[in-house]
Amino acid sequence: MNRREFLKSALTVAVPGSVTRIVAQEGSNGDHFSEEGDRQIARRRYKDTEMTLPLLGFGLMRLPQKNGKVDYPTAEAMVAKAMKAGCNYFDTAYMYHNGESEKFVGQALSKYPRDSYFLVSKMPIVMMNSEADNARIFNEQLARMRAGHFDFYFLHWLNAAHWEKAQRIKTLEFMKKMQSEGKIRRLGFSFHGEPEILKKIAEAYPWDLVQIQLNYLDWELCRSGEQYGVLTELGIPVSIMEPLKGGTLVSLTPEAKKVFEQANPDVSIASWGLRYAASLPNVQVVLSGMSAPDQLEDNLKTFSPFKPLTDAERQTVAEALMAYRKSGAVPCTGCKYCSPCPAGVDIPRNLALHNQVKGGVPLFHAKLVYDAMGEEERASNCVHCGVCRKKCPQQINIPQFMAEITEEFR
Repeated sequence: MNRREFLKSALTVAVPGSVTRIVAQEGSNGDHFSEEGDRQIARRRYKDTEMTLPLLGFGLMRLPQKNGKVDYPTAEAMVAKAMKAGCNYFDTAYMYHNGESEKFVGQALSKYPRDSYFLVSKMPIVMMNSEADNARIFNEQLARMRAGHFDFYFLHWLNAAHWEKAQRIKTLEFMKKMQSEGKIRRLGFSFHGEPEILKKIAEAYPWDLVQIQLNYLDWELCRSGEQYGVLTELGIPVSIMEPLKGGTLVSLTPEAKKVFEQANPDVSIASWGLRYAASLPNVQVVLSGMSAPDQLEDNLKTFSPFKPLTDAERQTVAEALMAYRKSGAVPCTGCKYCSPCPAGVDIPRNLALHNQVKGGVPLFHAKLVYDAMGEEERASNCVHCGVCRKKCPQQINIPQFMAEITEEFR
């Protein structure tokens, strides 16, 4: 099947029908949480091995917080609940929560047998300048997480420029060396960019897993469908980030929500987005950055058991997407890669306020929040330097939206 045929069969709104075989985990990564009566989430076999990964992965980018810091008791309780349900794939990165995410997961998972969970972290190419940074950062990560090895280890946030830098400072060579020493089990990368660059990177090495942003809004908007097609044709399993676009696909417009609620009032809006991504057969794991216990509970319900979208449900997604697009909301995920702004503008917060208004929040209420912000944090303080636009994985024209928000909240 060529790429055009593949994409045509994949979606009008983009979810093909068949699902990869789901099996109970065996071998060295055995499932230690199969007591009768416990809810167990769906798993998928990894390639042609006996190993399986949970279809739902715990993303550690948006952990619960208290007073601006990770709320350890709440987050540890969530990890315990996830582990009990077989959601034992934990994805973090060097920069998440300013390094606190890796420290947290090191503490939270230290009480579990090392072969009972999968640990994933990433090398922050964007923060590196020399070959010496490879060992310095990697060793710091190992110390933070106290796990001895990474089950998957990624080059973080690759695009054309970051891939060039990774090659220049020989990061992949370093990762392969760590793999030979048993400190990394499998290699991969996370990606924000165009399909053409993805294909170039994906063909450069026999990667074990690749993480891309994919959801029903980005299938065409960010060419996620084409990215999925590239990896599938190359036989590389896919890890999905931002299946709900940082919460954007939960805080939909009233019109879009109504479409989902009329189709099935008994399930959450979030479940539609998660099932959309997980229904793709080459998807190995769908990450959810869960920041509250109720989000975890709802996600576990969605994946135990997991039911792929039907043709009728795919049509529902298409109708909801059509309703949402009429709002003109900004496709910001809240990743904060645009921060800090040289002028001090709180870019993610300004965009979030703008999207709330587009989603139906009265302008008066949103303006109360905007006016309470520091003057330097408001969109009106944007100097249009363009630094944020270069750093945005979504390729949003941020200065343009800052100008629009300035007028909106004037």
